[in-house]
Amino acid sequence: MAAIFSAASPPPPSSSGIDNHGLPHPPGRESPPPRLASGSLLPCLQLCQSVSQRNSRWIRMICGCLKETRVAAILLYKQHHQGNMAFTGKYEFEGDENYDDFVTKIGLPSDKIEMGRNCKIVTEVVQNGNDFTWTQHFPGGRTTTNIFTVGKEADMETMGGKKFKATVKMEDGKLVADFPNYHHTSEVSGGKLVEISTASGAVYKRVSKRIA
Repeated sequence: MAAIFSAASPPPPSSSGIDNHGLPHPPGRESPPPRLASGSLLPCLQLCQSVSQRNSRWIRMICGCLKETRVAAILLYKQHHQGNMAFTGKYEFEGDENYDDFVTKIGLPSDKIEMGRNCKIVTEVVQNGNDFTWTQHFPGGRTTTNIFTVGKEADMETMGGKKFKATVKMEDGKLVADFPNYHHTSEVSGGKLVEISTASGAVYKRVSKRIA
């Protein structure tokens, strides 16, 4: 700081109460502050500008952190909200893709293949947090129901009536499970239940529209 003052600045006041010009100080007043030398204002302005710029950067950083925190909070809320009710509803078969190739790969008998073609299955899902009741209603009155908790092993049943054990997981909003001879995922997208099954490279996609 000493560098911003000129060598010509007046010396400190005398302890005798007489200023540097030989005049007594007025009662109760200190000596006037030293005068800035010519040109010394520029370093002061530069210093102030530097501090201001640093503060601006800090302010921008703080605002950015607050914005990111707000976005994260919104995402967490949405995940929690969706995790508690996203799947709940009743869905009716609307269409599918690659049915024949898939059922052939999993070894479904020909009579079952014809029965399942364009079958108007109604899937009813009740979700309470990580607990699910997944019921499928088939034409003719046959029904299968799987009750499971995400992350816990449960007794399951395929559409063909085969019983097995599986642990259903939740990955990026999708329910994921390994059936005896295929990998299965389910998600709700655009108000529709989208199920994808994969077996030996054959990918079967079934879409059901929400009806309740």
